[in-house]
Amino acid sequence: MSRNPAPQTVQKQQNDFSQGPIWKNILSMSLPMMAAQVIQLLYNIVDRVYIGHLPGGSTIPLTALGLTFPVITIITAFTNLYGMGGAPLCSIARGQGEYKKAEHIMGNTFTLLTATAAVLFVIFTCAMRPLLYAFGAGEQTYPYARQYLQIYLLGTGFSMVSLGMNTFINSQGFGRIGMATIMIGAAANIVLDPVFIFIFHMGVRGAAIATVISQGLSAFFVMRFLTSDKAIYRLSRSNLPLKFATVKQIVSLGLANFIMSATNALTQIACNTMLKKFGGDLSVAVMTVLSSIRDITWTTVQGLSQGAQPVLGFNFGAKEYARVKSGIRFLTGTAVAYTTLLWLLTILFPEPFLHIFNSHPELLEAGVPALRIYFFGFFMMSLQFSGQTTFTALGFSRQAIFFSLLRKAIIVVPLTYLLPYIAGLGVNGVYAAEPISNFIGGISCFAAMYLTVYRRLGTEIR
Repeated sequence: MSRNPAPQTVQKQQNDFSQGPIWKNILSMSLPMMAAQVIQLLYNIVDRVYIGHLPGGSTIPLTALGLTFPVITIITAFTNLYGMGGAPLCSIARGQGEYKKAEHIMGNTFTLLTATAAVLFVIFTCAMRPLLYAFGAGEQTYPYARQYLQIYLLGTGFSMVSLGMNTFINSQGFGRIGMATIMIGAAANIVLDPVFIFIFHMGVRGAAIATVISQGLSAFFVMRFLTSDKAIYRLSRSNLPLKFATVKQIVSLGLANFIMSATNALTQIACNTMLKKFGGDLSVAVMTVLSSIRDITWTTVQGLSQGAQPVLGFNFGAKEYARVKSGIRFLTGTAVAYTTLLWLLTILFPEPFLHIFNSHPELLEAGVPALRIYFFGFFMMSLQFSGQTTFTALGFSRQAIFFSLLRKAIIVVPLTYLLPYIAGLGVNGVYAAEPISNFIGGISCFAAMYLTVYRRLGTEIR
């Protein structure tokens, strides 16, 4: 890997987000990112779909798969800590014309991702049994959860590199290539899952093997691009050694996304624990399905938000404040309209969404009312995404961190433990915690962003 010697004048001419309508810049990045997010989601969603339709009863394996979510979410949290911390900094540096700084940030991010992957593999492998039981596993579900997780953890490095370093492909303006690297792995997973699960009769083990192979393919093609002459910034050995100042910047800005993902893990643990207590394995299976539907419905908004980040960051670095404001307005309006439509569809037609993952009559009967509670006011989530994206893209790490903590750690987790005991709500109390957090967290985050950042762009914020 050699350092890219391209001069600043050349790299500024490529993917210059300060030119043309801002909404076109955002869409040029977001549409491939949306597709990439949907494709990336297929890694785990496809596993749930196939396992949810295993012959001879699938509720227990599906429940077991849900018990592994906190571990997978924690791995994703560390991926976001570095990838979502380094990529916006790279975009800002690119807007400022500091290509050497951008390459150094990318190299340090790669080192952080690979080192952390090794540490997480050792920790989760050694502590697997107590962790899964703490997450709500029982005698029936633990063997399935262990079978899946033992193999899935072997691909920790592949997963973190493919997702974490893919953000640097997007931050350079190569959204289609970023999408393609994810698509390769997802396509492989769709093909390999039924082969290992049904043809080789490997069940949940087969799903895990297919996922690891697919993530390895994605990681290979991400690294192949970032070390090629096609990249504006190339990954080089000279930028791999960590520097404290760079690591501090990456972690500070990525901490908000880390907290958002880590608190998702806390929420999953709280939900599994309370649902197991008040509704048994069936309720945990229902939550696994609800979480999967939620992932599908908000993935497109995540792609829009992540596609907007490099555009907003670039223009902020270039001091094009009017364009930043216009980008925030476009992001917010599009996200609100889209999530409102999705909310109406899930409320009016819940059965087709549930049938994607399981067709067992008992699960469908319990899932319909649960889905309508869980997704109530889903559109408010878009305000959280808009505010969070703006804070992160412009480098306001403290605000981003606070609102990440507010929605999940301060609102959802306490309500998940409290509401089931109020007025006999039981499992419905667990489901209700999510929409309450969407309203409080969404309004608070967006209002703070508007008052402290949006209104000040071009004045004191300079």
